[in-house]
Amino acid sequence: MDNRRPEFTKRKKELARLEKQKQKLERRAQRDRDKKDRDPNAPEEEDPDIAGIVPGPQPPGGEE
Repeated sequence: MDNRRPEFTKRKKELARLEKQKQKLERRAQRDRDKKDRDPNAPEEEDPDIAGIVPGPQPPGGEE
């Protein structure tokens, strides 16, 4: 039985964890850059699921 095997496995898992953490930080930084580059005065795109819905009380004339 090889006594070095568990250490190798542990090191491999550690490297995978560090790589995943690095990718996560890169995605987070990219998202922050995209957020800064966006024009805050640009109109937001309307969600097609709620297009035309008026908030608040609805006019009478429902189904009876």
